[in-house]
Amino acid sequence: MSDYFQSPTYGKMSLNQVIDSLIDFILKNPDDIYQLIVGTDSEGKEDPEFVTAIVLHRKGKGGRFFYQRSRTGKKYTLRTRIYEETMKSLTLAVKLRELLEKHLQKNHPHNLKDLEIHTDIGQAGGTREMIKEIVGMIKGNGFEVKIKPESFGATSVADRCLR
Repeated sequence: MSDYFQSPTYGKMSLNQVIDSLIDFILKNPDDIYQLIVGTDSEGKEDPEFVTAIVLHRKGKGGRFFYQRSRTGKKYTLRTRIYEETMKSLTLAVKLRELLEKHLQKNHPHNLKDLEIHTDIGQAGGTREMIKEIVGMIKGNGFEVKIKPESFGATSVADRCLR
């Protein structure tokens, strides 16, 4: 995974710059309700491109997103590709949780809700058999999880960044 993220607003950013941008966005309106989302989508059968997105949604008032592209150089089946997407989201979510907790301690009142991971799996198609495994893996790591059709972080934002 690259060390840098892209922002439609700010361009190329390090993870620390992304964290600073998220915190600034929250602290401008700390009484608003925020949802932090991580989602990954991929495209291609041989050496697919993965896009992992960080979405900060200010409920009813828009939001911000940042994304990161990566390739592993491997071939994937549908099952292994979904696992790779999930691991990319989980790895980033753990880092985000740690960094945000450190920066947004009790010094700054805020309404940031639990971090959600949005997956590119759902009841229709070949991924339906993986729902229990993937949801269990994410919840077992202490995160909320959304699947299709509610997983816009993966199915809309990350997918859009693949194009």
